[in-house]
Amino acid sequence: MRRFARVDIADGSARFRRPLLADARTLAAGLGADDEVILLGSIASPKYVDVLSGVFGPRIKFPAAFVGRGDMSRGGLLLRCVTARTALDYVPVAGATRRGARPPKLPPLPRRVVQAGE
Repeated sequence: MRRFARVDIADGSARFRRPLLADARTLAAGLGADDEVILLGSIASPKYVDVLSGVFGPRIKFPAAFVGRGDMSRGGLLLRCVTARTALDYVPVAGATRRGARPPKLPPLPRRVVQAGE
């Protein structure tokens, strides 16, 4: 973990890009012709998107509802979709709006009552 934490991903250095590129190529080699790749992280900065788009091309997509959301908000949105058993709409990264206005705050999740013995 300490070695991992010493690699600065912000500068796009080879120490970051090289392993990401190698793993993306390995993943791409195992994909079927119609398979898509869904990025559940931020597309606002090029540090991941440029590397992954170079490997996956038009097959890489992301949830359109992620635009303008931070890490916690994206996670909260995913949690709400799982709870509601609904899917997000995925759009191609290529040509997408990568930065946008912050969407309204997510509504609070309902509290779950825990029964004795759970």
